[in-house]
Amino acid sequence: MTAHTSHAHTTTLAQIYKWLFDPEFKHGFHHVVERSIGFLIFASVIAVLIENTPEIYNAHAAWFHWFDVVTVGIFTAEYLMRVATAHLNPEFAHKSFPRWRYAFSFYALVDLVAIAPFYFARFVDVDVEMLRVLRVMRLARMFKLSRQLIPAWHEFQELNANRSFRAKVFAMLEPTGHSGRLHTYIDNFIVFWIALSITCVVFETVTSVHALFATEFMVIDIIAFTIFTLEYAARVYAAPENPKYKHLRMPHWAHVRTGQAIIDLLTILPFILESLFSQHLDLRFLRVFRLMRMLKLTRYTSAMETLYKVVLREWQIIFASVFVMMLLVVLTASLGYLFEHPAQPDKFENIPQSIYWAVVTLASVGYGDISPITPMGRALTVVLALLGIGIFAIPAGLLASAFTDQLRIDRDAFKHRLMMAYEDGLLDGAERELIVAEAERLHLSHEEVKRLTEEAKAEFEEKEAEHLSQANGLVLDATAHPQLAAAQFHLLVTQLDLITQATGTTPLRQGLAHSKGDTDTALAVLDLLSQKQANSGHAS
Repeated sequence: MTAHTSHAHTTTLAQIYKWLFDPEFKHGFHHVVERSIGFLIFASVIAVLIENTPEIYNAHAAWFHWFDVVTVGIFTAEYLMRVATAHLNPEFAHKSFPRWRYAFSFYALVDLVAIAPFYFARFVDVDVEMLRVLRVMRLARMFKLSRQLIPAWHEFQELNANRSFRAKVFAMLEPTGHSGRLHTYIDNFIVFWIALSITCVVFETVTSVHALFATEFMVIDIIAFTIFTLEYAARVYAAPENPKYKHLRMPHWAHVRTGQAIIDLLTILPFILESLFSQHLDLRFLRVFRLMRMLKLTRYTSAMETLYKVVLREWQIIFASVFVMMLLVVLTASLGYLFEHPAQPDKFENIPQSIYWAVVTLASVGYGDISPITPMGRALTVVLALLGIGIFAIPAGLLASAFTDQLRIDRDAFKHRLMMAYEDGLLDGAERELIVAEAERLHLSHEEVKRLTEEAKAEFEEKEAEHLSQANGLVLDATAHPQLAAAQFHLLVTQLDLITQATGTTPLRQGLAHSKGDTDTALAVLDLLSQKQANSGHAS
């Protein structure tokens, strides 16, 4: 009974480790656990910072308390499960007393420090000042992120062992075959600061909130400016590593002129201008332009790039729809002014004011601040409202259809690239890097990439089989006509002779050594052609 219980206990621990902590188990929740713990770390750190404002903490003390209890409970459960399953961790499995070894490891001590202040404050009698120190010590939970960052950094170092510093910088910022998980963490870090800075800009406009967090807002803005400036400078510096700019003489300038680089510059420019000229000019209005940082998010989704392609491809149809819409607005506004101006000269004072009424009616908004009262005006409103349903639906339908077509085009282009990569039968490092980068740009899942790869291989094999069938057809036709067969054979020998002369004997032998098929026959033919060329050289 005891042995059975022990075995069941071991099996349970093995299942816990496999499903929660084993990165090699693809069907587990390892990545979900990492992301959830990371989210709780950021949330708890923000809660600690907000607690320092008495007005907010005193009003919501219970909420802060229970959030801390739940967070510590989750961190504690994670810590205990990691200690219990330490003997299953490959890093400690071969060591004696694996649980004790893990308990004194760096990651375990970090996990312990993250929860220790909570239990120390609960079970030890401390004064007010000590309690404040313990609250601040909860910021040490940020070090829990090292469990994800340190392995990602080591992985990045291994992938870029023999690459230049500029290539490493480019791999950090852009998805390549050498980026690893570190690129994803850097992207998440920048996205977090974009969201945080935008939130601060929004709440700065609330007088009561700004009075409480004026210093915090300023510090966050300075940190965000520093991060975005370093990112901008790094992207400009690493521009020559971008495959799009490698063939250009001035890759840095080519990157600076791109839309994304201009957006990056606009996100930091208001801070610079306000810092330099605020003593001489009132530039507070520039703070609103910090909302331009929202446009930085377009880099981290392929949807905006796809939408740009759609608009660029379908701009004629979209322009025609917009033109018809504007023509209808101006026409109905003019008629509305004609019918309603005598009855309501204050509301339909002029045609521009009537345009406002026409747009509101077409969009089916109907604020009610301007409405017709004459029979002809009301009849025109009915017609305009019915037309608005169809007029506004046309561009939306066109964009939706074109968007779907663009997604299909992108996936077909990706599959074509896979077919081109498999033409030589090998997938080298450069080709693999481009394929990985393209898959990440299109946000293709592993299953989608696998499916498209299989389809590309199948289409390539079908294409090769078709070519072989066509060649066999020519041979069969030639068997019935000996003269045709002789002409084809003579043409083939001439082509082989030209290939040998152009390429050289040695490269051909090296290529044949790595090729499939009847290599001996090919080498024998190559020897005969080489002897023929040698005899021709001696004769001349």
